Amino acid sequence: MKRIALCVCAAALALACKKKQAEHTIGLALDVGGRGDQSFNDGALRGLEAMAAGLRYTARGYQPLPDAEYEKLELHPPHLPIPPPLVLSGKAQEDYEPNLQLLVDQGAELVIAVGFMMEPAVRAVSARNPSAKFLLIDSPVLDGSGRPTTVPNVRAVVFREHEGSMLAGALAGELTRSGKIGFVGGMQLPLIRKFEAGYRAGARAVNPQAQVLVAYTGTFDDEKKGIEVGQDLYARGCDIVFHGAGLDGLGVIKAAQQAGKLVIGVDSDQSHVAPHNVLTSMVKHADLAVYLAVKDVLEGKFAGGDVVLGLREGGVGLAPAGGDAIAAITPEMRSAALADVERLRAAIIAGKVRPPGTLDELARFKPPDPAELGLAHAVAARP
Repeated sequence: MKRIALCVCAAALALACKKKQAEHTIGLALDVGGRGDQSFNDGALRGLEAMAAGLRYTARGYQPLPDAEYEKLELHPPHLPIPPPLVLSGKAQEDYEPNLQLLVDQGAELVIAVGFMMEPAVRAVSARNPSAKFLLIDSPVLDGSGRPTTVPNVRAVVFREHEGSMLAGALAGELTRSGKIGFVGGMQLPLIRKFEAGYRAGARAVNPQAQVLVAYTGTFDDEKKGIEVGQDLYARGCDIVFHGAGLDGLGVIKAAQQAGKLVIGVDSDQSHVAPHNVLTSMVKHADLAVYLAVKDVLEGKFAGGDVVLGLREGGVGLAPAGGDAIAAITPEMRSAALADVERLRAAIIAGKVRPPGTLDELARFKPPDPAELGLAHAVAARP
């Protein structure tokens, strides 16, 4: 009798964990960067909350997003008929799997996992819940041997970060006055190496004499570490530094403010963080990936598999140029450099230039002839 009673209690508890949600409720799990990282997590939130639901998150919960505020966003497609989403934030990697399972148990029609560090959790939870739909942003699903694979109920979105980063490197290479530019990465992972490789290739394509100094913080959630590493690069003569370091990158931006130098943001347009110092940002449109996945769910078109977004698809690119308070960069210099960057972007899309995505590919990379691409203001093209 006791055993039967325990079984009944366990069944009742399992049913209690399942919560009936409004139709088309979407769940999103953030990684350790959390809400307010001004970067990748906020980009995914923007795609779900502002673009899809037409809401903004406040201290009082969700409120309708004013049209005027929405129209200021780079992307503002029509809102979708979904209720306020469920959003969970992980404080450590141990939180990822329970958070994803909780969103499934709470009745989310689509569960979104933000960041490559969530891949193991998505793999495990999607296998336990084959009828649930998942969107994994920034990583393919991996098999037991660590090789990319596909899962029927998981859409995995990755980006060609090296394409956008090459544009960032070209802009920095043309605008540097010191002849030294920098890159700050978070953890030394293949994903972050893509940023570095593309950035260094872009600089090499327009200014082979420029030095590119590289440093890694070893984390993605330590702003103080970002400040320290950024300060070091500026002290060593860099006048422009590009970061691909998550929350650490906010520290790099603070270091740029302290030094009165330029910085290139990442993932989202970070110009509002330091308008006088942010030259541009290499944007990864996690917002677009989220919006399109939610739209497909509503239209019954959602399917698992891999999606790759680069310059051609509008998945990466540069935010509008800023940093106007840095006197060494004149409007004429900025305009000329941006014109070259646009020509390089067109060449990449056309397949005339293939940005390297690894350090091995960077070692074999042969910069294009600036004259052939019409890069009139590239250092390499000057007499």
